[in-house]
Amino acid sequence: MRLLTKPLMSSDHSESSGSLEGFYYDNQIVKAFIIVTVIFGVVGMLVGLTAALQLFWPAANMELPFTTFGRIRPLHTNAIIFAFVGNGMFAGVYYSSQRLLKTPMLSPILSWIHFWGWQLIIAAAALSLPLGMTTGKEYAELEWPIDIAITLIWVVFAINFIGAILKRRERHMYVALWFYISCIVTVAMLHIVNSLELPVSATKSYSIYAGVQDALVQWWYGHNAVAFFLTTPILGLMYYFLPKAANRPVYSYKLSIIHFWSLIFIYIWAGPHHLLYTSLPDWAQSLGTVFSVMLIAPSWGGMLNGLLTLRGAWDRVRENPVLKFFVVAVTCYGMSTFEGPMLSLKNVNAISHYTDWTIAHVHIGGLGWNGFITFGMFYYLVPKMWKTTLYSEKLANIHFWLGTLGIIFYALPLYWGGFTQSLMWKEFTPDGFLAYPNFLETVTQIIPMYMSRAFGGTLYLVGTLIMIYNLIKTAASGEFQAYEYDEAPALTKKAVVGGGWHAVLERKPILFTVLALVAVLIGGIIEFVPTWLVKSNVPTIASVKPYTPLELQGRDIYIREGCYNCHSQMIRPFRSETERYGEYSKSGEFVYDHPFQWGSRRTGPDLHRVGGKYPDSWHYNHMMDPSSMSPGSIMPSYPWLFESDFDKTLIPGKIKAMKTLGVPYEDGFEDTAVAEMEKQAEGISKGLADGNIKVDKNKEIVALIAYLQRLGTDIKNEPTAMK
Repeated sequence: MRLLTKPLMSSDHSESSGSLEGFYYDNQIVKAFIIVTVIFGVVGMLVGLTAALQLFWPAANMELPFTTFGRIRPLHTNAIIFAFVGNGMFAGVYYSSQRLLKTPMLSPILSWIHFWGWQLIIAAAALSLPLGMTTGKEYAELEWPIDIAITLIWVVFAINFIGAILKRRERHMYVALWFYISCIVTVAMLHIVNSLELPVSATKSYSIYAGVQDALVQWWYGHNAVAFFLTTPILGLMYYFLPKAANRPVYSYKLSIIHFWSLIFIYIWAGPHHLLYTSLPDWAQSLGTVFSVMLIAPSWGGMLNGLLTLRGAWDRVRENPVLKFFVVAVTCYGMSTFEGPMLSLKNVNAISHYTDWTIAHVHIGGLGWNGFITFGMFYYLVPKMWKTTLYSEKLANIHFWLGTLGIIFYALPLYWGGFTQSLMWKEFTPDGFLAYPNFLETVTQIIPMYMSRAFGGTLYLVGTLIMIYNLIKTAASGEFQAYEYDEAPALTKKAVVGGGWHAVLERKPILFTVLALVAVLIGGIIEFVPTWLVKSNVPTIASVKPYTPLELQGRDIYIREGCYNCHSQMIRPFRSETERYGEYSKSGEFVYDHPFQWGSRRTGPDLHRVGGKYPDSWHYNHMMDPSSMSPGSIMPSYPWLFESDFDKTLIPGKIKAMKTLGVPYEDGFEDTAVAEMEKQAEGISKGLADGNIKVDKNKEIVALIAYLQRLGTDIKNEPTAMK
């Protein structure tokens, strides 16, 4: 059934041979992706709910190394992004692409390699992240062997998709395909550039970038992973499934063109807005802000194109649960893409950054936009593929309202909590002192908001379980059509003129793909080349020295435990922060940090100047029982650090890797690094013994203390030692 008028979805029969060719759509691969989507969706939500509980109930950490917040938070984000949304996106792409191109995918073998390869990657992530195997870079935590696997499977997906386009029977590429193409080429670029690492072992590597450069690359990736994995392909699904479900053409073909090209060109520049007021050069921060504000126009153009497609169909929206999910999804997309540019304004970012306001923002997009598009799509697909009707519209409506209320109960308290955090951090007394010098006061104040967040997440999860039951009953009432027959005339090589410049591009998929790649390359090159080539962007500081072997080992433990998920290491040039934490952070202090550890939220205080602030015994007791040093703390304890010995065997390899990356260790230092490590560890152990704390010098807690006591001390007494 043709729902969209020329030239948006039409076949140009003047280019076809006239005789019909029969073929079959492969629904098996779509079914497989649907099944794993709902499975991993539930798993990811359960892990997220556990993390939400841990923020007000520390006992939920269970005092196990695999279940602490620092380790399961990246498990949750990776499961939702790449397992739930990713598999759902693949299901929609495989279903819609075959029908838009009037051909099955290039190869069923490639389809199944993609499917099983992606699931094995997810399984590897599910095993490695709780075990502490992490790069320490948000949304890109997976270690180098898994990164290579992701690259290979993505190439398989790209070949399968582009190959299907090349053998299509529909001359014009419909708008959804444009967004799929941009996703494929840009995610490949983002993943490869951000994942460049120097391996030390099969489970350990160091980013080739350091400090400011690493931060820029990471948030160029992090922001655009949201843009090109969680947004552009989902927009493609919107452009296909919303008109189908509404039985109406897309509102505007011209608006689709403007939406697509402006979005992919502008989005790639916006990453630096995650680093406002940090040590990133001001020109890069300003660049990110300008392009972020510009994003409002194409983003809202896409939102309006979706909502205006429903003109004249609002009676059906009230009756059809599929359309209800789509309407809320597109609305949440509009809300997020307005709020994002607003958060990139420096005056707003000064309030929001490092608070739970950002968490609320991203979950409006995740729960509302990504989740509801996926749910609506599945309610549409399962009855179609099983040749039946939805088992219960009543249950679908219950799911809709539970999900909507879940989003509200999740997000609104976090917005309130974010404002509360920021106001308390910045408040001074009339005498000029911090009103809340104890950071913990700002945490305990918002615990009721954390409770409400967990309640909202529970509602959302219950709604998802209701959907699964509804879809299972729907499938049981019908008969699955594994291969769906269709026929269409084959295309000829006859030249076609007319239709406008963009219609010409739609007939040339390779040229279209190259132009999409060029559009996203421009912004990345202009951002990176100056930062990498101009030395003055990162001034050196004479007193900043490389980490000692023990400090390097302690830093790796810090990263393994996911401490960056709650603690920042970036003091911004605000009076409230310099009064609370000390001298603001300089870019030259991070030149030996592979990877950077600036963080993105503060559930705990900033740690950049924690070195020397407390005695070793304080850190020892704090890691053993946080509440003993900070009554009321929600931080978990880490008893395994007192039981496990740190690994000395990798230290020579780590020193060699750091030297390769440009860290100025002396020649041959790797040969004496272990002895150096043991000497420093013995000094810390003896110092603790003087305070009646007996600990073996080889325990991990000793290495972690060494690292914490080093933080921020290089320039503490030499704030003007720039050269």
